[in-house]
Amino acid sequence: MLKKNYILSPGPTPVPERVLLAGAQPILHHRTPQFEKIFAEVSESIKYLFQTKNDVFIFASSGTGAMEATVANLLSKEDTAIVVVGGKFGERWEEICKAFGVNVVRIAVEWGDVVSPVQIEEAIKQHPEAKVVLTTISETSTGTVSDLEAIAEVVKDTDKILVTDAVSGLLATPLKMDEWNVNVVVAASQKGVMLPPGLAFVAIDEKAWRLVESSDLPKYYFDFKAYKKKAPKQTPYTTSVSMIFQLREAIEMIKEEGIENVWERHRILADAVRAAIKALGLELLSKSPGNIATAIKVPEGIDGLQLVKVLRDKHGAVIAGGQGKLVGKIIRIAHLGYMDKFDMITAISSLEMSLKELGYPIELGKGVRAAEEVFMREGV
Repeated sequence: MLKKNYILSPGPTPVPERVLLAGAQPILHHRTPQFEKIFAEVSESIKYLFQTKNDVFIFASSGTGAMEATVANLLSKEDTAIVVVGGKFGERWEEICKAFGVNVVRIAVEWGDVVSPVQIEEAIKQHPEAKVVLTTISETSTGTVSDLEAIAEVVKDTDKILVTDAVSGLLATPLKMDEWNVNVVVAASQKGVMLPPGLAFVAIDEKAWRLVESSDLPKYYFDFKAYKKKAPKQTPYTTSVSMIFQLREAIEMIKEEGIENVWERHRILADAVRAAIKALGLELLSKSPGNIATAIKVPEGIDGLQLVKVLRDKHGAVIAGGQGKLVGKIIRIAHLGYMDKFDMITAISSLEMSLKELGYPIELGKGVRAAEEVFMREGV
């Protein structure tokens, strides 16, 4: 039987048709006035996504490249970083710091739990030598969202620089860089921005730039000073020209919807999925579930790896499994980027059928109905 595939993972996420078509335009040379005009336009309009007036640098890389760039450009040899580690991507901050010889003060958080502003405050008091606080607004590996606004309130009047990984969080959850006094925001193209993988972004304010001026860690391709020198019309090295066309189109779509409406859409989709999971008698992993992806504990007696396989190979529903120590223990359904209510209905329906086929006692349609009731109540 014909089978369609549905991307329901927290990255890469589906790409709108008009964005795909934008990438099919004839190529432009990246050093021409024609492309410079487009790049300058995108360099300005992308600030809307971050809710900032600050510089946003665009890299041809994954989000991890932007994370590495941030560490390499803000810090110096033997500097200290406070790092929140509550999942796979908090671990990544820690691993990057250690790769550059940066001392790490680790705030360990149980996977699925969330760091508190008090923990940040205590770490700053105990380690006045720390230069930066590295956080993750949305820990994709656990479906957990942190209260970045409250954390920023703690950090803003100190000499520390607050950095957040918003690779999955950007556009899926409220993030107001300037209003909240977040100094550096890292993001990427393949999630809420609704593009293919391949672009990464770093938004940086003047307070953080002071560290850039004194950083002595090695960098070349990711040197912020080189990017600032070429901004806003160029990058120092060849950029992904066709993806810049796509980025321009995606930003236009986001502006048409309105960023507040984008945030609200993600909330409604997440609420519907959580209602469905509760109706099915399944359990969430996160104590602070976000609107990016819902992490669901695999029920007793079910092979989590097999569940992901059945969803993907039989029903065409490509979701994510667990990462690190959660491999085989959770599944993750995304509500991220170019997704709507019927993507969520598909996700829940395919989950119900897959669990039933694997022998788990479940009432077909119960989760779907709960999700539909949320959508009806919300008027979408």
